Amino acid sequence: MDPASLRRALLDWYDAHARTLPWRAPPGSGAAVDPYRVWLSEVMLQQTTTVHAAPYFEAFTRRWPTVSALAAADDADVMGAWAGLGYYARARNLLACARAVARERGGVFPDTEEGLRALPGLGPYTAAAVAAIAFGRAANVVDGNVERVMARLFAVETPVPAARPALRRLAEGLTADDRPGDWAQALMDLGAMVCRPRSPECGRCPVSTWCAGFASGAPERFPVRAAKGAKPERAGVAWVALDPAGRVGLTRRPDKGLLGGMLGLPTSGWGGGEDAAPGPGPWREAGAVVHVFTHFRLTLDVRVGPGEGDLVWTGVEAARTALPTVFRKALERGLGQDLSLHSLQVSAAGSSRGVRT
Repeated sequence: MDPASLRRALLDWYDAHARTLPWRAPPGSGAAVDPYRVWLSEVMLQQTTTVHAAPYFEAFTRRWPTVSALAAADDADVMGAWAGLGYYARARNLLACARAVARERGGVFPDTEEGLRALPGLGPYTAAAVAAIAFGRAANVVDGNVERVMARLFAVETPVPAARPALRRLAEGLTADDRPGDWAQALMDLGAMVCRPRSPECGRCPVSTWCAGFASGAPERFPVRAAKGAKPERAGVAWVALDPAGRVGLTRRPDKGLLGGMLGLPTSGWGGGEDAAPGPGPWREAGAVVHVFTHFRLTLDVRVGPGEGDLVWTGVEAARTALPTVFRKALERGLGQDLSLHSLQVSAAGSSRGVRT
């Protein structure tokens, strides 16, 4: 393989075909790149697609246009704005990092990979991406798209995830001081647009000349995947509690743990035990919803009725906006029932205790 020729071919392709994304400067434009925008986009993109992340990015940057503005935001506002992106620990890490940059560095990001790695909640991949794209450092930026490109270029037979250290080393061998930000983004675009997980378009690939996977005749076989085990099953109960005004009773989840700090519906534990309902009811069975997390599959039985007590009473539309996906599913399941106050036997006097706005 001739790395210099491969790099020239891929960068020429990127100059002609780069995706237009709201956080990106066009190749060759010479436009200044805001590290805040690069960092924010990379955190959002860690577990979602560019199409899904783009409207969230635009909403965040309209509301909090600088890292200092984000650092000053209320936790609940940021967590609410993050709803739908999943992996809520990333939103907590986002705030921790923004506040460290604002408090300790006057709102200025470090311009080296090492300095970026020292920030809270900012891991090796994101540090490398910001260093390369925002500051022109020759960092080795390896995401899922880049792993796939390397696995195919070199026909790596070791299954993922065991192959990841080798894939990183192969990517490191192609990293150079020439246009490091464009190189990182060119590899990402190649993986997203051409070297796709299924049906790679090798006929329009600018680096197929050097690709061992293409030469093998079966490039889609790479990266080789280890066999997956079945996800563990968990179950619980979610209560859709309503007051006489038709508001939904929500709870604030503990800061630590899954969906930490988010608003949610009152639930039992997810290990099969049932906690006390948020009110005497009567509670109507509304069916069940299923949600698949990274490490387990959750089934929630949904019950609807008149709630009371120390809940965060919230309008239905506001609840839809604030809740993470699993609870939004349960809410919609509950709201699909006949929810008239008469049908639920709600007593205005009995179910308004403890209401707060």
